Amino acid sequence: MKLADIYRLAVEKGIESDVRGREEIERLLAQARKDYEKLEEKDREFFDEDSLWNPFADTRILNGNGEEEVNTVMCGVDIETPEMLLADRLRERGEKIDLVIAHHPEGKAQAALHQVMELQADLLYRAGIPINVAEGILGPRIAEVERLIAPVNHQRAVDAARLMGIPFMCVHTAADNLVNRFLQDYLDNAGLRTVGDVVEALENIPEYREARKLKAGPRVFAGDKKKRAGRILVDMTGGTSGSEQAYEKMAAAGIGTVVCMHMQEKHRKNAKDHHINVIVAGHMASDSLGLNLFLDEIEKAGVKIIPASGLIRVRRIEN
Repeated sequence: MKLADIYRLAVEKGIESDVRGREEIERLLAQARKDYEKLEEKDREFFDEDSLWNPFADTRILNGNGEEEVNTVMCGVDIETPEMLLADRLRERGEKIDLVIAHHPEGKAQAALHQVMELQADLLYRAGIPINVAEGILGPRIAEVERLIAPVNHQRAVDAARLMGIPFMCVHTAADNLVNRFLQDYLDNAGLRTVGDVVEALENIPEYREARKLKAGPRVFAGDKKKRAGRILVDMTGGTSGSEQAYEKMAAAGIGTVVCMHMQEKHRKNAKDHHINVIVAGHMASDSLGLNLFLDEIEKAGVKIIPASGLIRVRRIEN
């Protein structure tokens, strides 16, 4: 496969599983086109033209022109300069690595992470919270994240890839959409009664079972395993943690249990105060599941996958 084909496949798979639905995404892309056409010529050089067809600002080619032929990929949850050096070292030892794929965004994709958080409003809307309320409580959190990531050295890993001549891309929200859809469908159809039942159901998924062996499996952060789960909301997409104010609205909307990748303490406290059970499924395991659902697609095309940096590789395709 060419690098550009892998990139476009990641975006397409992310769109297929997006909580907003294809129609809403097409509307957003059309708006991006209108915004671009309104720009003065002097401002167009600063416009990210990928946003005209890719709704995920945190999924990008970071080094490479897209024409590179890819037969072997090293993929990890976090790719920084040490992982780039590892890829280069493996190449010196004879492993032909044509591309490194990160999950967590780097470079301009990291700098734009806050832009993908808007989809969290649609996630809350699907849970039963009015869209005006969802957007209202999310707005200040998006602005906070934008401020937090502004001073970060975004280009460090990208520069390492450039200096070593290694094509580099990241697949973040596109992959998180896959795990979010997979788990929501899985748990909705599992006939689960208690919080403990939800934990056991997660542990039947290979990535979470392996993570438990590594002391990083699913665990209850708020509530009790004996309590009834009620309606389950999987919250694993949208860039990073949303607003802690969301839990009061979730409780009013009838959500009983939230299943997420990770949770800040202030979010846990608010969930507990509003009697919402919280299961933290595990960060690396959840990111691995989302990546695996995508990596299977490129492996079917004949691309070899070398897992690294926290990726628990599980194949769901036949040889």
